[in-house]
Amino acid sequence: MALLTFDDLAPGQEYTAGPVIVTREAMVAFAREYDPQPFHLDEAAAAKTFVGTLIGSGWQTAAFGMRLLAEALVGRATSMGSPGIDRLRWLKPVLPGDALSATIRVEDVRASATKPDRGIARLSMTLTDAVGEAVMTQGFAVMFARAGAVQTPRAVALDTVSAPVAEAQDAELFPYLGEAEIGRVRALGAHRFEADAIVGFAKAYDPQPFHLDPEAARATHFGALCASGWQTAAVWMKRLHATFARDLALTARSGPVPQLGPSPGFKDMRWLRPVYAGDTISYACRLIDRRASASRPGWGIATHHNTAHNQRGETVFEFTGSVFWQWAPPR
Repeated sequence: MALLTFDDLAPGQEYTAGPVIVTREAMVAFAREYDPQPFHLDEAAAAKTFVGTLIGSGWQTAAFGMRLLAEALVGRATSMGSPGIDRLRWLKPVLPGDALSATIRVEDVRASATKPDRGIARLSMTLTDAVGEAVMTQGFAVMFARAGAVQTPRAVALDTVSAPVAEAQDAELFPYLGEAEIGRVRALGAHRFEADAIVGFAKAYDPQPFHLDPEAARATHFGALCASGWQTAAVWMKRLHATFARDLALTARSGPVPQLGPSPGFKDMRWLRPVYAGDTISYACRLIDRRASASRPGWGIATHHNTAHNQRGETVFEFTGSVFWQWAPPR
């Protein structure tokens, strides 16, 4: 069957996929690797948290959305990857055993003004559970090759240094949100993206050729095996937790430890450069706003801007997120 091209897409078209069953085993395995918060790991621990029950990581929900997008559209089209996500909202927790389905709608299409071999489709996605309730919505863009276009692989100089990345040992006191300094930047350390991990993530969540197979990737416009954007995002979460674990341990030595809750979503996620096998990516998080929660006494919502740079200092990734954060100690 011929692949769909940019020229086959038109506003109003809808594509569907699913369901995919989110097992407890898959949920906990993802959390252990990328998002080890108690409400993603264990029922008993979750009962003592802001959430109260075991739920899936929002980053895994987004990754399942990518898997369903691949099934519905990009896996049978001339996808050239996504430049980013305009806005994503996690509306309802995903529970063990939930069955997720996706509806993807083409909102707009625009031929590239500078690259005649491609165009950009603006898409929306709604992810629903087995009873049809929305658990996540997303607005985003995907690039597609035009009919008859031949991709020209870019020249890529891969980093072949295989030395492991040392875990940082620094720690800072972790404040309650009401006392947190606006503008404060927390370096989150670095992560080296290995080929086998890139392929493993892609098989589970983002089965596109440039993420799955080095030889196939060399024939695409990426020019070499590169990580799924959702893996780049999930590793941000991994680095955040590794850093905060040290900060929370230091804070616990002298007093009460603020709790973190789930995130309602994010906006303006941009994948600015490919992350190739062998790249070492350094992450950072900056607090840009805070407000007390009107519905959750003692809690607030923090807004943070996040960036990632490769070993050459080039920005590869950024987004603005939000998270529930304990505002002040309980009285």
